[in-house]
Amino acid sequence: MTILAVLLGGALGTGLRLALDALLPHADAGFPWSTLLANVAGSFLLGLLVGRFEFSTPVWARAGLRTGVLGSFTTFSALAVSFVALVDTAQWGLALAYLGATLLLGLAAAALGLGIGTRRRMPPLQVTE
Repeated sequence: MTILAVLLGGALGTGLRLALDALLPHADAGFPWSTLLANVAGSFLLGLLVGRFEFSTPVWARAGLRTGVLGSFTTFSALAVSFVALVDTAQWGLALAYLGATLLLGLAAAALGLGIGTRRRMPPLQVTE
């Protein structure tokens, strides 16, 4: 069940990522807004999910949402490719600004999501035998 949830979640996250890239396209020498937005939004959502549903959601659902949906929506490889493309076009300042913004905003978004989720935490899942 967990593997199926991750597979289906991955398909959904990949589709959402493609839609975001289509809405916010960028050239190699341009700022990768879609990648930044995906990674920051995904960081926030992951923090929110962990904070709110960590103990109240079945493992398969957590894996489907976290690893599946958010894992395919946010990608380190996209961050790396965008960074290298900016460096390759001698956009050093933009590349460093992008890297710094991604790290700082991603960490802040994750902390915010975790804080909100923890305040609204669902009660623990009751296991029946």
